Amino acid sequence: MAAIGPNGVAIVFGNTEVPRNGDTHYPFRQHSDFFYLTGFSEPNAVLVLAPFHEKGETAIFLNPRDPAIEQWTGYRLGPERASEVLGVDAAYAIQEIDTQILEFITGRDAVHVLWNANSKLDQRVPDWLHTLKRKRREAPEDVINLALSLHELRLIKSENEQAQMQQAADISADAMVQAMQSCQPGMFEWQLDAEIQSVFLRRGARSPAYPIIVGSGENACIMHYIENSRQMTASDLVLIDAGCELDHYAADITRTFPVSGKFSDAQRTIYELVLEAQTQAITAASIGNRFRDPHETSRRVLTEGLINLGILDGTLEDALEQNLDRRFLVHGCSHWLGLDVHDVGRTSHNGKPRSLEAGMVLTVEPGLYVPNNEVMSDVKECWRGIGVRIEDDILITTEGNHVLSNKAPKKTDDIEALMNG
Repeated sequence: MAAIGPNGVAIVFGNTEVPRNGDTHYPFRQHSDFFYLTGFSEPNAVLVLAPFHEKGETAIFLNPRDPAIEQWTGYRLGPERASEVLGVDAAYAIQEIDTQILEFITGRDAVHVLWNANSKLDQRVPDWLHTLKRKRREAPEDVINLALSLHELRLIKSENEQAQMQQAADISADAMVQAMQSCQPGMFEWQLDAEIQSVFLRRGARSPAYPIIVGSGENACIMHYIENSRQMTASDLVLIDAGCELDHYAADITRTFPVSGKFSDAQRTIYELVLEAQTQAITAASIGNRFRDPHETSRRVLTEGLINLGILDGTLEDALEQNLDRRFLVHGCSHWLGLDVHDVGRTSHNGKPRSLEAGMVLTVEPGLYVPNNEVMSDVKECWRGIGVRIEDDILITTEGNHVLSNKAPKKTDDIEALMNG
């Protein structure tokens, strides 16, 4: 409410259903911002925040009860029980919004809007303001985007959010263990995908937080490979990037392991280089350090390793200055994690690099990729076709950082022992 001000009003739009074909829709997922403020997962809803308003400071517009429709699509909360269940001061049928919303925005200095590309209702905001002016009523002069203020709130996770994210990480780590234990040469990538999703579902996580990546062989060098269709061979590494969504909160874990259960010498060398980079990057993810520090730390470790292996020439500082590592290090090391897998929140603040604070959750995911193509023709054949990424979810605390996903093994000896046990 502080961001809105005593004489402002905020309007937050939830998601609407998206047709797949005919009368079939894609599975509904509530907009993360709307869910953060309401915990409400039905489509076609709008939240209003109006400090000190006589009709109530919080109001929600939602689908009304309709037994005929509910027989087809399931129970609706309806305005009658919304105040009790959601804790709002007032509740209305969504069909009343064009008239009732005018009462909340009349006489306010500014309207703060959380725009939603998945909602057609937000297109009505200009019409509502025009209606007030046409009726010679006091209309807000300023329309302000609420996203920036709200996303700052979402960046710091409460204890309850931290507990939910720990559960999501535990389920995802167990799924990764299941994939390692079931992996055999001759399997298809989609079979490991199925193993992972079966663990998610059995543990109450109804969907992945993002499309699961199972990339074997050279597919491990494709950042967002989601076909998951190749048949794996004994000489392959397989890279799995998978995290479940539990009660809207995401996990995001990546592990890379040998299909045969045993790393080759070249695979082990690259893997342990990436693991060392991640270990040092996780240490750098601590209170007071910059968001960018884990990336810079891992970049130095990986680049120095590439020089020591003869894959890059020259000195470390020259290689970094000339960005010679970019051929092999193609993505950043971290992103925020929360209700969205690539969660909201700025990585800089007031023009300065952002410092890490207690309650923030970010990934640490260095990767090194040597695709077997003409771009890498100058690299020794033993390294080509190897792609390794190791990713964990890190909670920043006052006692240091906590690896939420630490149940998924990542040391080479531990992986081999698990796969051959």
